[in-house]
Amino acid sequence: MKRNLLRALLLAVLATLPASIDFVNAQDTQPPSSAQQEKAKKEAAKALEGHGERPTTEYESGGGSPLEDVPMHHDIHPDAPKMTEAEFLQGKQIYFERCAGCHGVLRKGATGKPLPAETMIERGTENLKAIITYGSPAGMPNWGTSGELTTDEVALMARYIQQDPPSPPEFGLKEMESSWKIIVPVEKRPKKKMNKYDIDNIFSLTLRDAGQIALIDGDTKKIINIVNTGYAVHISRLSSSGRYLYVMGRDGRLNLIDLWMEVPDNVAEIKIGYEARSVETSKFKGYEDKYAIAGGYWPPQYVIMDGDTLKPLKVISTRGTTVDTQEYHPEPRVASIVASHYRPEFVVNAKETGKIIMVNYADLENLSTTTIDAARFLHDGGFDSTGRYFLVAANASNKIAVVDTKEDKLVKLIDVAKMPHPGRGANFKDPKYGPVWATGHLGSEDIVLIGTDPKGHPQSAWKVARTLKGQGGGSLFIKTHPKSKNLWVDTPLNPDQKLSSTVAVWDINNLDKGYQVIPIGEWSGLPGPMRVVHGEYNKAGDEIWFSIWRAKDKESAIVVVDDKTRKLKSVIRDPRIITPTGKFNVYNTKNDIY
Repeated sequence: MKRNLLRALLLAVLATLPASIDFVNAQDTQPPSSAQQEKAKKEAAKALEGHGERPTTEYESGGGSPLEDVPMHHDIHPDAPKMTEAEFLQGKQIYFERCAGCHGVLRKGATGKPLPAETMIERGTENLKAIITYGSPAGMPNWGTSGELTTDEVALMARYIQQDPPSPPEFGLKEMESSWKIIVPVEKRPKKKMNKYDIDNIFSLTLRDAGQIALIDGDTKKIINIVNTGYAVHISRLSSSGRYLYVMGRDGRLNLIDLWMEVPDNVAEIKIGYEARSVETSKFKGYEDKYAIAGGYWPPQYVIMDGDTLKPLKVISTRGTTVDTQEYHPEPRVASIVASHYRPEFVVNAKETGKIIMVNYADLENLSTTTIDAARFLHDGGFDSTGRYFLVAANASNKIAVVDTKEDKLVKLIDVAKMPHPGRGANFKDPKYGPVWATGHLGSEDIVLIGTDPKGHPQSAWKVARTLKGQGGGSLFIKTHPKSKNLWVDTPLNPDQKLSSTVAVWDINNLDKGYQVIPIGEWSGLPGPMRVVHGEYNKAGDEIWFSIWRAKDKESAIVVVDDKTRKLKSVIRDPRIITPTGKFNVYNTKNDIY
């Protein structure tokens, strides 16, 4: 039986389903112990030796999608196993909640492998069930043995991915305009700040499964308001002035929140598509607060809007050819967007094609763009400490692309470890190599430091200056602050509960000393299992906040750590804090401090 299982894993390796940071409480079975998981991975890895490419750690931040509710055309493959209409609809829902973020709506692949029906049929139902149940040696979760999918759901998904993928409809200007709502007109909004909060020290906390954000006062640690938003908010961004908060849900719903109101709340909203991840605002001098831009996963496009109303002005598709094979790709999703400080431009990253598009918003009627070839598959990233150079992870290519936003040119493609996932990254001064930008990885324990000072430290500029060894793979976010001497790295996707519930921290001035493990999960006072994710500093840079992410029917929390002493400062617990993930401090987000 053991030999058959390993054989099934080997044959099914190209059919891996993606990891997701959705956390569901065990249903039919209890999760295996860390020792059992490690043993299974080692056995599977041994079976795969000498058999070509190993599966990647397939992850897309959030992974969920609302597309299960959208009518789709479906053409059943003649050789696919039979499914009733009800079964197909259930499979479609699970796929878009768990898999589409990595493999794409059309299953063309990205961070995850392509899943064409013909290949899945060749693999066979039993082999597909094995890989879905037991996971992969490279770190894909064991969906079946963990209890996150029942035995029946595993069997259902093994049959579903052998069907031809359904095609979602398009979503253009007409559909956006029909969804657009002005909740509070501009003329009826406050003329000055009407509350006593230090707006710069407010946190926007994603309550993933609740479809809300919590606005938390960083001074008192009290919730100011719970605001209804899109599902599974991926990111919060600030206008240049810091007045307006833009919140993008994975269901394509964008909310505009006015922080000047007596009780900050929604003033406008719009849907820019069926699935989305990114939003940003104009920052260049003379264009502050004028425009907002949002990027779609489906349809693959970006839309430029009025900054204070979200009125859609310009919709641009990202469909085109890839940077390497130069073949047409129907689904280049907009993974991340930042605003240039040197030009009136947005930096738009098209994941599947590997192209970085510099969108000049000075004249929307005569829109001009500069396209920079980087590497597939672009994901997330941030600026260096000067704000001139943008570093973005091409995660499935294991590279970091560096772009000079002053010259609009690619500076370097840098090889790093497996599946870099920096979030925005972390900027600090290495005692030996000078200014660096750091990233962690999903598929490796490596923490890579890249030199970013071509004038002062040319010998280490745009290359890997130093590699630290962290707790393990499964890292999502790395964080520091200009006033801090600490470098914090989480590992929420590591299958070992000891690692997913703790964080590692280095002394920036003594990196060779190694890291200290901080028991964030234990400090929360909540029982496991849990994932500790996304450190975020307060305005002063003397506190770092971590989310304790548990199942949506379990109590979660925020743990606040004194950055200087690395000791527990406080725990924020409230029944309204449901599946908390990302936190965005207004001052740090507005000023690109990370």
